[in-house]
Amino acid sequence: MLTQQDLHAFLRQAGIRPTDTVLVHTSLRALGPVEGGGDGLIDGFCSYLKDGLFLVPTHTWHNVNRNQPIFDVRSTPPCIGTLPTLAAFCKDGVRSLHPTHSLTAFGKRAESFVQGEENAQTPCPKGGAWARLYEEDAKILLIGVGLNRYTFLHAADEILDLNRLGDPFSVTIVDGEGQRITHPFRPHHNTGSENFENYRAPLEALGALRQLPLGNTSVGVCSAKKTVEVLTLLWKNADYNLCEKPREIPKSYYEA
Repeated sequence: MLTQQDLHAFLRQAGIRPTDTVLVHTSLRALGPVEGGGDGLIDGFCSYLKDGLFLVPTHTWHNVNRNQPIFDVRSTPPCIGTLPTLAAFCKDGVRSLHPTHSLTAFGKRAESFVQGEENAQTPCPKGGAWARLYEEDAKILLIGVGLNRYTFLHAADEILDLNRLGDPFSVTIVDGEGQRITHPFRPHHNTGSENFENYRAPLEALGALRQLPLGNTSVGVCSAKKTVEVLTLLWKNADYNLCEKPREIPKSYYEA
């Protein structure tokens, strides 16, 4: 069984400091038994990152859409698994008001980090919380999941001005006091996320991604800043859509 001590040892091995900003995508099933279950895992990260920031995505893109355009931070459940659902309604966290790509923040800077997300008009806009991961060189952990779950790659798309957005619809956000905010929102369209594994070789080759064992699975340890640097290089050299279909990215795009 994975204990908090095991988790803290892993974070030290991964080069993560107690002052860092860390976001996790997690398959609890792949990870295996955890002391205290999902709540214990959240507590373990928070106790290590006592002077940093711990973030859990609480996405609602499946159930907040053109046909159901209301996000209520008090009650709209995440659509991406057990840990996000626990985090979304955890009294110690602050859930952002982003209509489709919310996240819950834990730590001293939690409230300030997610401030302004109610104004987001795209999934991962410049100036928003997902872009702040790049600004802070956050560490992103893919615990038992692949690059197709690496949401920050969508933020990199928007940072690089790749047009992967669909037609707008009107979305309504309901905050913790029941106040409503309505504005246009453009969802993802043809992002190619099912083929994000195409990025694995260049991300690993250039030091943006490495794998370490934890519990019963492997964890992808990613640098947000290096991820953007790698994608900038790839798309600068690319003469085709890198995520249109599964294929190996030529080494000439990223090796000198």
